[in-house]
Amino acid sequence: MNNDRLSHGLWEATSSPLPDAGRLEGDINAEVVIVGGGFTGCAAALHLAESGRATVLLEGDEIGFGGSGRNVGLVNAGLWVMPDELPRRLGTRRGEQLLKQLGDAPSLVFDLVQRYSIDCEATTAGTLHCAAGQSGLEELAERARQWQQLGAPIELLDAAETRHKLGTDAYSGSLLDRRAGTIQPLAYVRGLARAATELGSRLFVRSPVSGFNRKGASWNVQTAGGSVTAPWVIIATDAYSELATARIRREQILLPYFNLATRPLNSSQLSKILPQRQGAWDTKKILSSFRLDNGGRLIFGSVGALRGTGKPIHVGWAYRELSRLFPELGDVEFEHQWYGQIGMTSDALPRFHCLDRNMISISGFNGRGIAPGTTFGRDLAQVVTGALGVDELALPATEVKIASLRPVKSTLYEIGAQAAHFLGSRR
Repeated sequence: MNNDRLSHGLWEATSSPLPDAGRLEGDINAEVVIVGGGFTGCAAALHLAESGRATVLLEGDEIGFGGSGRNVGLVNAGLWVMPDELPRRLGTRRGEQLLKQLGDAPSLVFDLVQRYSIDCEATTAGTLHCAAGQSGLEELAERARQWQQLGAPIELLDAAETRHKLGTDAYSGSLLDRRAGTIQPLAYVRGLARAATELGSRLFVRSPVSGFNRKGASWNVQTAGGSVTAPWVIIATDAYSELATARIRREQILLPYFNLATRPLNSSQLSKILPQRQGAWDTKKILSSFRLDNGGRLIFGSVGALRGTGKPIHVGWAYRELSRLFPELGDVEFEHQWYGQIGMTSDALPRFHCLDRNMISISGFNGRGIAPGTTFGRDLAQVVTGALGVDELALPATEVKIASLRPVKSTLYEIGAQAAHFLGSRR
C-alpha cells in the first residue's frame, strides 16, 4: 500500500482485491458511523448490516491498512493474561464471561469465513505455543492446567511430540490449542468489508476523520471531503489512531513487529516443517513466530521494525535463526518483508470506552487482534442495536488514560529487540 513494500508484504501480494470504494465526497446521513477499517470496524459493519442498520464505515487509508493487514495471521483464543487472572481482575461475572467469549472467538472467525465464503487461506489445525527451556515449559504447563479446568481443548506436548509437529528440536515442549488456527489476515479483513457492503453498508477509504461535532441528537463526523451525520459512532482505529481519534493510540505502548516470508518450500521441506500446518510462537521475551501460507512459504516474525539500523540487524538474525531451527532449509531466501506495530496496554487487557454519548470503542488487543477484534466488533454492533447493554459487556467501561512514558517505552522495545537480535545472530 502507498507504494511501500515493507507495509503489508506477502499479504498484499496474495490477497483478494480491495472492495470497491472511494473517498467520501459530500454530506450524507446514516444510523451508525464506524471509524476504522480493521477487524473490529469491519466486523461491526457486517453485524450492523445483518441487522439492517444503515451503516457508513470511514477508513483513513485502505481496508486493513493498520495492524489487521500486517500481522502474523494466528487466530488465537484467549489473551496473554493467564485464565485464572481474569476473574480476579475483572470480577467473577465479567472474568468468566470474557474467558468464554475469547475462547469461542476463533470459531466466530471461522464461521464468518465459511458463511460469507471469504477466501483467506483459513486453516483450523490449531496453534502451538512453544516452550523455550524449562521456565517456558513450566509456564505452558500452568496455562494448560488452567484452560483444561475450564474444559478447553488444550494439550501440553512433550519435546518429542513438539519436534514432530514443528520439525525442530529447539523447544522443550508446546501447548496445542485446537480451538485456534491461521488465516491470511488482509484477505480476511477485506472479506469482512466486502460482505458488509454486499449487505448494504457504505464504505469509504482514504477518508480520515478530522473531527466530531454534536448535531442535535446525532453526531456529525467530518472528513476533508464531506461528513456523515448519525446518532451512533463506533471508534475502531486502535494502535493506528490518528487525528480526531489519536487519544486511543496514546493509551497504548507501541510494540514493533516484523515478518519475513521465504520462497515456497519444496515438498521434502514441507513434509518436515510444520507438516500439519499449525501456526506457532514461543515463550521468549523477544518472541518469534512462524507458520506456513497456502503457497508453502514459511513466514517468520519477531519483535522489531524494518527501518534504520533495525532492518539489517533483524533480517540478519532471521537468516541465522531459521538456519538453526530448520537446517534443511539450506540457504534461506526471503521473498517478502514487512512490519507494523502492536498496541500494548499496561495490564495486557483490552479497553472498552464510552467516549461520549452514543460514541463507543474497544481497543488494545496486545497482539491478539484477529479473534478478539472480530468478537468485540460484534459486541459494539449489539450495543448500538440494543441487543446488548453496556453493563452486559465482558469489559468494564473505563476512561481513556494516556500511558506514562509511552514514547520512551516504545523506543526501548525496539532497542531491546535490536540488542537481542544483534547478539543472537553472533552466537
